[in-house]
Amino acid sequence: MYAQMVKSEATSDDPELLAAFQARIDAGEKIEPKDWMPEGYRKTLIRQIGQHAHSEIVGQLPEGNWITRAPTLERKAILLAKVQDEAGHGLYLYCAAETLGISRDEMTEMLLDGRMKYSSIFAYPTLTWADMGAVGWLVDGAAIMNQVPLQRTSFGPYSRAMIRVCKEESFHQRQGFDVMMKMCAGTDAQKRMAQDALNRLWFPSLMMFGPSDKDSVHSSQSMAWKIKMNTNDELRQKFVDQTVPQAEYLGLTIPDETLKWNDKKKGYDFAEPDWEEFFDVLKGNGPCSTDRIATRQKAWDDGAWVREAMNAHADKKAAAKVAAELSTRLIPTGSWPR
Repeated sequence: MYAQMVKSEATSDDPELLAAFQARIDAGEKIEPKDWMPEGYRKTLIRQIGQHAHSEIVGQLPEGNWITRAPTLERKAILLAKVQDEAGHGLYLYCAAETLGISRDEMTEMLLDGRMKYSSIFAYPTLTWADMGAVGWLVDGAAIMNQVPLQRTSFGPYSRAMIRVCKEESFHQRQGFDVMMKMCAGTDAQKRMAQDALNRLWFPSLMMFGPSDKDSVHSSQSMAWKIKMNTNDELRQKFVDQTVPQAEYLGLTIPDETLKWNDKKKGYDFAEPDWEEFFDVLKGNGPCSTDRIATRQKAWDDGAWVREAMNAHADKKAAAKVAAELSTRLIPTGSWPR
């Protein structure tokens, strides 16, 4: 999900520094913000963490749309808590990225002007309440598959942020599966609604892991730096193998006629997503792409006065601190005339 747009860059840094840096990575050490790092490593992390943060924030939109329309008060409260969690995840990740020398304001501006992306899955609509179940079950399930290995990623702030994120995403996945269980145990119409949600979100969920390994030309460097811990295809296979038995338990059918168990590899063979559609969505041509960015742009514009007020307050506090320090130096304590 969060490796979809990651690109590593070649670097001309000192070979000895590069070798020492790689030795630390290979030894399993965490790289901290004040440590020396190749410029390509820093830029790759900014892209990956930035996209991850944007995905958490944009990911609130298709779910927030259903808070007031959830079928019961309990479901409203659960969904509200989930959306609140996603906002928190975005903030953790913006903070982690800021340790690399970029501000969240810069990252937001890059999202709005197209220089940064968010996960392709959030460019699709959520049409029915069953979609809230499918999003939790499939989308958050795929997110967990991506994120659990990132607890071992080489950059310390990112690795530590993922510990709490993964715990909360596990709750989100269970919430979604619970919705699907209730729908599948309900009326025929409710079960058809659950099947329809699965049909529409299955292949977009597979796209979350990024392009096929043969088309992911920058993965090798990210793997060497332990920014990525698994290849896209490895995670996609693991997700399918985990999800198919869950669909069978629900009594739902995966919308893939080629799906079958392969005893030799101890996993399922399955159809690839439509990669042309995937890359078209990343270009901003998804069903809801325009609406998602327009909503973020409106929030950015509407919040300008808050950012300005907070900056002015921070500047005032900083000026007061400087004035106090100057006063102490110019007139030492106890030197006032009696």
